[in-house]
Amino acid sequence: MKQKFKYLFRIGLFSGIALVSILHTLDYYGIWEIPPVLLLVSRWLVVGMLIWRSFLKKSLTTWILTSMVIGVEFGFDLPQVAIHLNLFSKIFLQLVKTIIAPLIFATLVVGIAGHANLKQIGRMGWKSILYFEVVSTIALFIGLAAINLSKAGIGVVIPKEIALQDAPSGKAQTFEEIILHIFPENIAKSIYEGQVLQIVVFSILFGIAVAMLKENQRVKMVSFTDALANTMFKFTNLVMLFAPVAVFAAIAYSVGHMGLGILTNLIQLLATLYAALIIFVLLVLLPVLLFLKIPIRNFIRAVSEPATIAFATTSSESALPKAIENMEQFGVPRKIVAFVIPTGYSFNLDGTSLYLSLATIFVAQVAGIHLSFEKQLIIVLTLMLTSKGVAGVPRASLVILLGTAESFGLPTWPIFIILGIDELMDMARTAVNVIGNCLATVVIAKWENEFDETKALNYPGSPIDNIQSLN
Repeated sequence: MKQKFKYLFRIGLFSGIALVSILHTLDYYGIWEIPPVLLLVSRWLVVGMLIWRSFLKKSLTTWILTSMVIGVEFGFDLPQVAIHLNLFSKIFLQLVKTIIAPLIFATLVVGIAGHANLKQIGRMGWKSILYFEVVSTIALFIGLAAINLSKAGIGVVIPKEIALQDAPSGKAQTFEEIILHIFPENIAKSIYEGQVLQIVVFSILFGIAVAMLKENQRVKMVSFTDALANTMFKFTNLVMLFAPVAVFAAIAYSVGHMGLGILTNLIQLLATLYAALIIFVLLVLLPVLLFLKIPIRNFIRAVSEPATIAFATTSSESALPKAIENMEQFGVPRKIVAFVIPTGYSFNLDGTSLYLSLATIFVAQVAGIHLSFEKQLIIVLTLMLTSKGVAGVPRASLVILLGTAESFGLPTWPIFIILGIDELMDMARTAVNVIGNCLATVVIAKWENEFDETKALNYPGSPIDNIQSLN
């Protein structure tokens, strides 16, 4: 009886979505004028069914996806209210940011000092950097090819309201500045500014120092940091219960602030980015999964929550705790997860790398500047360096884009156009960043012969799906 109810409910939900789509299509093209009230009620009935489905499934991922739909509808119907909801997403991001530094520190120290195998740390380091560079460079070239094929920047009309906006100032970094930025001068300052790579460097050095202590002292430090790591995972579970509210607020704010019509002049650019990211996932990440014989369905389950959170909040940092926890459950040892994911947040931002090459050429196309293949190749090689160390926070890549434009004598005013839809572009590239980093942990674990195949085959999903896991 219960299964029959679920089956009928599923049919009713899909039928409701189909009916709403048909009604809006008929009204939009003037085939049949539908009363606005009927359209509004039909949309909210479907939303209500989605909410009921979320109650039945009791899954955080389902709630997050439902919250995204509710956010779009709320932002569209009540924009004046929606533009004030960003407070809730900011609260969520601030809570998540409190997790990042202690979680990275604790997991890295335990991973290094707990095993006292410094040779393995060095080995994981060069393997990770090699993999990161190969994959992110492929992403850069895919972005370059996509924008040259679509020519999305040619013939773009600039809305007046966007042209009058101010873009954030950007300054091109020298090679020396990029290298210097890796190392912390003050760990408290690094934590305050959210410099993930600097926190990673400090944690690695601290972990090595702990590994060099006498056994009785080392055991005490490892025990403390292990307890700290487990505490932060419990803390993460508590914070993630607020994720659906934060996602709803973030989406409602974006739609209410920009409106759905913001895509009118930029739909080609947006489509180019999404298509390029899909191609990257299918032609690069999927073959890696197949080559390593990783259970694809379970891998998708493992990355679905962190990727969805990253997509909705446009912040890689917000997904970091869940990514670490889920990949450990998927069969990657904690010492590898704790090293690879935080490092990848600076060296393996595949989605951001693809976006930067695509956006740089878009800027040139909008400005009517022809770039030879040689010049574009130099830009890609430059982005291989400047894209490293980008913070995992919303729209940090705009600063890199501005710096790149200035470095190659491109005007910065076309970037005003990108600002209008950067929120929507940031969603996709951030989700791909998270997926790429999760896959990197599996690659390194396989390379080190420490991947737990049994855990991967029997992946149970995140314990957050069951509220009893908090007990």
